[in-house]
Amino acid sequence: MYQKKMDADIRCPLEYGLEIFGGKWKSRVICVLNEKNVLRYSEIRKEMMNITDAVLSTTLKDLIRNGIVERKQYDEIPPRVEYSLTEKGKSVVPILQSICKWSGIFHKENSGKIMSQCQKCDYNR
Repeated sequence: MYQKKMDADIRCPLEYGLEIFGGKWKSRVICVLNEKNVLRYSEIRKEMMNITDAVLSTTLKDLIRNGIVERKQYDEIPPRVEYSLTEKGKSVVPILQSICKWSGIFHKENSGKIMSQCQKCDYNR
């Protein structure tokens, strides 16, 4: 298993936040779980579309390790595992919605085009 040679040098709260919920896939998983509340792995994969199994698995593990997503396993046959946002995860949603709103405004200003609004992160809620 890969191990980092050095720990991350995080000196700013913003860097910490971006490490926890930043990036292409983490924010999308958070928004999908916020919209749907509870999903199984295959349902998340379906909602995400272009994500590979390896990337989704790693993303979920990171979000679970950082207390953003909860994984609940049921002792059933066939096995059932569900994912949902923790309270900490839910607290990230308004931040992501603000970023979405800001990005929409300035993307239009810079490109003259309106971005198609993501239905998962609807910042007008």
